[in-house]
Amino acid sequence: MYISGVTKAKRVRDPEAKRAAILAAARSVFAEHGYDKATIRQIAERAAVTHGLVVLHFSTKAQLFVAAVRSQDIAAKVAGDIEGLPERVARAYVERITSATACNPFVALVRGAAADQDDAKSLLRAMRDSSVDIYCGVLDGEDVPQRVELLASLFMGVAFSRHVLADGPIAAMTPDELTRYLTCAIRAILLGHDNV
Repeated sequence: MYISGVTKAKRVRDPEAKRAAILAAARSVFAEHGYDKATIRQIAERAAVTHGLVVLHFSTKAQLFVAAVRSQDIAAKVAGDIEGLPERVARAYVERITSATACNPFVALVRGAAADQDDAKSLLRAMRDSSVDIYCGVLDGEDVPQRVELLASLFMGVAFSRHVLADGPIAAMTPDELTRYLTCAIRAILLGHDNV
């Protein structure tokens, strides 16, 4: 566009690129500061976007956090045969909790609950809704939300033992040992009701 001798560049809108930049910035800020200390303003600055744009894409910090960590894609781990589901879920959880505790949703939830219960409840709701959607794609039954909630409780307990208290037999397990134990527990939670 040409106005009074000045050439103005046409503004290019690319919502997907901006969303990707927000998610990348969120992962970085959450990893550096943890869930409770990270702010949407910090994430917006790191992504070089406005605070309002972050809120437009993700209405709450909890939703942004879940989207940022979910993009390390749990949905892909859940997809597949039902028989192998417990081990896939256990392995994905152990890989995540072993490699990036600051950006692990369960560690963030446990630590955040001590700082701000309302914030922790918001994060738990966002995680629950996201997980129920994923598991409803592979599991049958009206009780999928209850099974997902029980699975989340197991994961929060393990996160608490390994990364908050960092003490006891669960904290001392190797990743392979933890995966084996979790596979059995997850099988009982997600598939056990079918055998009753």
